[in-house]
Amino acid sequence: MVGPRAADRGVAAGEADGVVKVAVIGAGSWGTAVAALVATNADTVLWARNPDLAERIDTDHENPEYLAGIALPPQLRATASVEVALGDADVVVLGVPSHGLRTVLEAGRAHISADTPIVSLAKGVEQTTMLRMTEVVADVLPEHRTDRTGVLTGPNLAREVAEGQPTASVVAIACTETARSLQALFMTSTFRVYTNPDVIGCEIAGALKNVVALAAGVAHGLGYGDNTKAALITRGLAELARLGIALGGEPMTFSGLAGMGDLVATCTSEKSRNRAVGVALGRGQSLEEIVKEMKMVAEGVKSTAAVLAIAQRANVEMPIADQVGAVLYEGRRPAGIVPALMLRQARSEHGG
Repeated sequence: MVGPRAADRGVAAGEADGVVKVAVIGAGSWGTAVAALVATNADTVLWARNPDLAERIDTDHENPEYLAGIALPPQLRATASVEVALGDADVVVLGVPSHGLRTVLEAGRAHISADTPIVSLAKGVEQTTMLRMTEVVADVLPEHRTDRTGVLTGPNLAREVAEGQPTASVVAIACTETARSLQALFMTSTFRVYTNPDVIGCEIAGALKNVVALAAGVAHGLGYGDNTKAALITRGLAELARLGIALGGEPMTFSGLAGMGDLVATCTSEKSRNRAVGVALGRGQSLEEIVKEMKMVAEGVKSTAAVLAIAQRANVEMPIADQVGAVLYEGRRPAGIVPALMLRQARSEHGG
């Protein structure tokens, strides 16, 4: 069910009739797109770090920094105060990147009750701790119910969602009642939501697909054809599933929206930030130049090292991720990725 305050007002589990208050923390492209969705079903407040941006969203009903030209629902409110956003919130949606989630959560933890559902939108791993986002929440909020902490994930390119393009997603959370309530909260006529109790699998899929997208982007930037990119995506899915299952994820998750669906979208779309970084690397730009020019965060650049550390700890072989890490952190030439993968020892398709 939704948070305790909704129950006090008589809001039944699964309803999203505009009475429930939702706090969306983070006004980047995806946080803003999700806030716009939820605002059609509930009283929604979007927190922006920048007070000027919060005011623009509040008065002009547009996010000119991250979703320029997209009209936001007039009922969506914005604020630069974490306290105002989280006060009396029945559901908290965390739309900040993985590297900033801990800091923002620490600033707002006094305003989040132990029963309030928390949904992360970030697709990454914390670099210093190698924790998944729901694990970071548990670390910062040790009294919070872990079965009410989850993720919203899938092939969800923010601008397409904000434009009303038909999209499907997964809300992964352990508590069945909460999952159904959140499903109703996020779902609209153009945004279809499925439930999945496999939080681990969905989070690992979301983090690793960004790493594979970097490799697919490099291949595109180097001029390789569709056969090469299809092979990278398919073998990337094998790596993704191998690591996720080793960590406790369910095999079926990786053939669904959180796995294959998100991987295909991120590896093939020109709107994908991680793919764009890979393309630029393949065309000869340095990582420093690329990151400096980007307004938004490409999660894979920061989380590849943590993903590799997790894989090493789990004793899982990750050849594509290894090659991406070598390019990002060890100065290996991007042109070496595909030849290195092609010259690996021959083996069974299901053997690694």
